[in-house]
Amino acid sequence: MSQEEGPPASRGKRGVKPSGRPTLKTIAQMTGLAVTTISRALNNAPELAQDTRDRVQKIAAEIGYLPDRAALRLKTGRTNVISLILEPDEQIYGFGTSLVTGITEALRNTAFHLVITPLFRNVEPIEPITHIVRNRMADGVIFSKAETFDERIRFLIDNDFPFVSHGRSRWPEPHPFVDYDNEAYAYGATLRLAAKGCRKVSIVLPDSALTYTEHLKAGIERAARETGIAYEFAADVNLGSPTDAIRSYVIRRAKRPDAPDGYICASEVSALAVTGGLTDAGLVVGKTAHVVTKQSSSMFAQFQPGAETVQEDFVAAGRNLGSLLLRRIAGETEGLQFVAEPKFEWKD
Repeated sequence: MSQEEGPPASRGKRGVKPSGRPTLKTIAQMTGLAVTTISRALNNAPELAQDTRDRVQKIAAEIGYLPDRAALRLKTGRTNVISLILEPDEQIYGFGTSLVTGITEALRNTAFHLVITPLFRNVEPIEPITHIVRNRMADGVIFSKAETFDERIRFLIDNDFPFVSHGRSRWPEPHPFVDYDNEAYAYGATLRLAAKGCRKVSIVLPDSALTYTEHLKAGIERAARETGIAYEFAADVNLGSPTDAIRSYVIRRAKRPDAPDGYICASEVSALAVTGGLTDAGLVVGKTAHVVTKQSSSMFAQFQPGAETVQEDFVAAGRNLGSLLLRRIAGETEGLQFVAEPKFEWKD
């Protein structure tokens, strides 16, 4: 045995997983490929054959290889991380789960990984954003509940940091966003309630700072003017209120002589509270009172068949969020906005 070969214990054998933390050299040793080729394969370099990329990525997954993000950041300035900022209550009815599903579909076959960053109630929404940007913890961020003049959006624009918001702002500079046409939804829902014979419609609105609150109000106001019916915006409660509070409000409101006989709901959770309140007040949803709500899951219609629903697809929203952010990270600045249009498919 020559000195150059070294003792058998220190020599690797092709195709055999060495002990210790897996590295690029580990995969190179197992495949017989160069380390540079391994790196390019893991990053889906298009100049490599697909079977080479598949083989390398399969082995990496089998041995539990994870990239050294600190080294990657030092070398390239990139982390290959996308951060999705979610509030814990955004998991209700699968909103967060649906977004994650769509985003991961968009990131499939890329070098990027999705990391969830929680936003807790006692933390200002800007805090996780500033932490990520100043410490270069990710290459881009996604967040929801955009406000009319959102300080997160202002900060990210000013720092030229890639992001996409779920919802839009009114800052003069165009920014990447994915949104649902809530004005069109509220307009169509109000027309539907008027056609069902409702004389007054109401809605439990989101927080007044959120941009889509304005859109919902504008849609209701326009349709009410055109049909000649009355409308009101629920007082004392909003979408962030506990469901018991919304339910109690609807019960109290239903007992007054000028009570609404139609409700437009901006979420399934609020719709459950509204329909429960109407039922407790002695009304029959679908007959003596009518409800139209946005629906993101098939579950709601099974529990509340008297209400009518309009689909909002959060998985598709997640796919669009991921795709637009990848384009922004790649340097694109134009055409990074998407607004989903509601589709009205009424029961009759």
